[in-house]
Amino acid sequence: MKDFNIKKLIRLNIAGLKPYSSARDEYQATGSEMVFLDANENPFQTDVNRYPDPQQRNLKIELAKLKNVPAKNILLGNGSDEVLDLLFRAFCEPGKDNIITLPPTYGMYKVLANINNIENREILLNSDFEPNVQEILNSVDQDSKIIFLCSPNNPTGNSFSENSVIEILLNFKGLVIIDEAYIDFSAKESWLKRLGEFPNLVITQTLSKAFGMAGIRLGICYASSGIIEILNKIKPPYNVNELTQVRALNRVLDIENVNSEVAELLKERKHLKKALIKVKFITYIYPSDANFILVKVDDANKRYQQLLQKGIVIRNRTSQPRCENTLRLTVGTAQENQKLIEALKSI
Repeated sequence: MKDFNIKKLIRLNIAGLKPYSSARDEYQATGSEMVFLDANENPFQTDVNRYPDPQQRNLKIELAKLKNVPAKNILLGNGSDEVLDLLFRAFCEPGKDNIITLPPTYGMYKVLANINNIENREILLNSDFEPNVQEILNSVDQDSKIIFLCSPNNPTGNSFSENSVIEILLNFKGLVIIDEAYIDFSAKESWLKRLGEFPNLVITQTLSKAFGMAGIRLGICYASSGIIEILNKIKPPYNVNELTQVRALNRVLDIENVNSEVAELLKERKHLKKALIKVKFITYIYPSDANFILVKVDDANKRYQQLLQKGIVIRNRTSQPRCENTLRLTVGTAQENQKLIEALKSI
């Protein structure tokens, strides 16, 4: 998008906003022992008596190395949902603007649109769960601010074709947000490598899936420095707590074990898929680039209840568009997957 202009997208009140700033935003370590008397903290050491770094500098430095993206292009949030909400609040005028989502997809886009009083224009994925690019672009008007692409998609598990994504990026003047929560399980490359090509591209990732840190709530946004600066203006000053920063940093530095666990999950995904072929009431197994498999069954409501009775919780997606009688099965440990297989064969 050559004529992309971020100043035309940002809400007027946000453009003129002077963000809250603490002394810790300005403070840089000098190597000397510092006396902190700026934030009215309790001075007695509990390991968490000080406010956390509002810019999460140490964690961003390691993420920048890992992802080969400059730290100035990274924003961290209290889970990906906070990152997504910040994007709504920075660029979408309540009661006026609209966003475009592609069901079946992650449900929080719609929830956040409703919370922020933003119209959600839904353009269904086609029968192959790919974007209807022309229909998407036809639905755009001057008040369309964001298109959400979840790739690999939840709940379908597939990644969108490169050509479709590029066509949208080149022909939409708003932000194109690619949600890559499951990218670590995909053989396809992340769009991070092309971040510099498209000024309207925003990529969100998370430590909840491949990194196994859903409990600490750490979401990541990668975008141009201009977009990141805008989001930093409106984020809460201490949105990522100290405990989260420490645990996240340790896990990012332990990337060898993360990669080992991902490899094990991919192995289990392949094993689980082979076993599912033999289950009589499963009529179709969808391709997956994620840590879950979507399957079509004869009666999703019935099979869901039967599995619950056997102590196995899965996700019934039959209410989602184009997902009639489907179940979403997360890939677990070898033991958990075996329990699932045995339960499926017994009902």
